Order: sequence, then C-alpha cells, then structure tokens
Amino acid sequence: MPNLLLNLYKKMYLIREAEAEICREYPKDEMKTPMHMSMGEEAIAVGVLTAIGDKAQVWGTYRSHAIYLARTEDVNGFFAELYGKVTGPGGGKAGSMHLANPDKGVMMTSAVVATSIPLALGAAFSSKILDDDKINVVFFGDGATDEGAFWESVNMACLWQLPVIFVCEDNGLAIHASTAIRRGYKNLTNIMRQYRFQYIQEYDGTDVEKIHNITRSSIKYLESGPVFLSLKYYRYLEHVGVNEDFNSNYRDKNEFLEWYKKDPIKIQKQKLIEAGFKKEVEDVENEVMAQIKTAVDLAKAAPYPEPEELYKGVYDGE
Repeated sequence: MPNLLLNLYKKMYLIREAEAEICREYPKDEMKTPMHMSMGEEAIAVGVLTAIGDKAQVWGTYRSHAIYLARTEDVNGFFAELYGKVTGPGGGKAGSMHLANPDKGVMMTSAVVATSIPLALGAAFSSKILDDDKINVVFFGDGATDEGAFWESVNMACLWQLPVIFVCEDNGLAIHASTAIRRGYKNLTNIMRQYRFQYIQEYDGTDVEKIHNITRSSIKYLESGPVFLSLKYYRYLEHVGVNEDFNSNYRDKNEFLEWYKKDPIKIQKQKLIEAGFKKEVEDVENEVMAQIKTAVDLAKAAPYPEPEELYKGVYDGE
C-alpha cells in the first residue's frame, strides 16, 4: 500500500510541477501552442488511470496534460511536443491540444468539444467484438454534456452494453459559462440515472485515493456495460493560458480559495507525512524536479521538424 500511495503522489506532483514549469517558461514565447492547464484536476486523471493500469486506452480533450502524464509519465516527450520539436510524440506538430501516444495508451486528444467520446465508443465496440483486455476510458468536461455527440454516445453505449468508462471532469464551467445559463433541464444526474449503466457521482474529485478506489470497484461493472463517473473539481487557471482570470468577473477568487483547502497534492502529501513517509515524499519530489529540468533542457536542444513534415500524415485523397 505505501508504494501505491507514493506512486499516486508522484504522478500528481509530476503533473503539477510540469505545469508550474510551463507557467515559468511560457512567457519566453518558445512554446507556440495554446495551453489548457490541468491544475486542480490531477487527482481525477491519476486516480482513474492508476486504477485501470496498463489496460487503459485513453481518449481526451484539449485539456490533456494530466491524462497524458498520468498514463505515460513521458515527461521528455511531453515537453518536446510543447516546444514543437521532432522528439515529441506528434513530431512537434500536435502541440498541447492534440497530445497522443498510442503506443503508451493515449489514443488521441482533441481540441473540438466532445469529439473524442464517439471514438472511444468505437474502440470499446472493437474491444467487445475482439474480446481483448483493453479498457477504453474517455475524459471530458461538463461542457461536453451539452453536445449531441455526448448524448448519442451514451445512448449507444447503453444500448449495446459496451465496456467503456465515461469520466466527466465537472468544474461547472464551459469556458466562462456556468451550468445554470447553459442548460434547459434541472439536473444531469437525474437524467443519467435513467440509463442502463453504472452511474457514480462523487462531489469531491480532489482525493486521489478515493477516486482510485471508486474506479477499481467500478471496473467489474464493465462486464455488463458502460460506467459513468461524474467527478467535481475546480480549475485553478484561466480557460486557456497560464494565468489567473478572477478579474474577468465570471467567477470569484474566494471560491478558488475554498477549493484550494482541498488541493489534491496537498491532501496526499499530508497523508503520507502523517503516515511516516516524509523522507520518501522528499525523494519523490527531488526525482520529479530533476526529470522536469532534464526534459526541458532536452526539448530546447532538440531540432524543429523540417518544412516538408507539414505535408506528411495528411490525407490527400489519393
């Protein structure tokens, strides 16, 4: 158990500090890709994907940093892609919003809201037909639940009883629009509970151990159909970018301060220290910071793609 708890902390700390490094480096204008930061939601990606393990095939959104690092721990490739270098998993062409590494389980991420959901559904259908041991898990924000692709996918997953895990990372916002001004119905949970799948709602998506255990317990339900996890969290930074945006008047900083009392990294670190693992925590943190420094140095030193790479991997109709 101590190894698991340290591993959960290490992955969350890696995601948090990798993004902290992005915040420090981004003003230098060497990273040309738009950034949709994951600060605040680390426990969801880490808890879910650690519970599933190597069987996970991951599908996600443009807010892809947490799921990419939680599944792959490929910090070198991660930074190389953000710097647009050939050593990135997308050869420098994908950037932050389209991180993917199918060999390591991250199948795709997309900048278009809800578009990865039906793709995860197709992969789950394939897994059911082939009877393989893959577990397809798709991450999306609550804004995606306003899209037709979401409702159609949930309907078909339940109709065909497909082995897919839907993970709604619910921060109550679609860019700057709150739930109250987007929906013509009162309660998504009441609707979801009418479908033929295992629906689990957790109002606090900041405790990585709790999310890990919920996910582990839910995997058995995939034998008879899909699972839906609705997990609430708070986005720390602006919708796109590396800054705070509390002066935009669509949310209040006091709300952030209340959520920050339950910061996922702080919670897990305190648990470990209280359990007598202070030295192990310090070792993990030093290891992660060294990894990040090396990754950034390697990314900066790596070459950019040649101009002809622009035309490769593009369907030309022939």
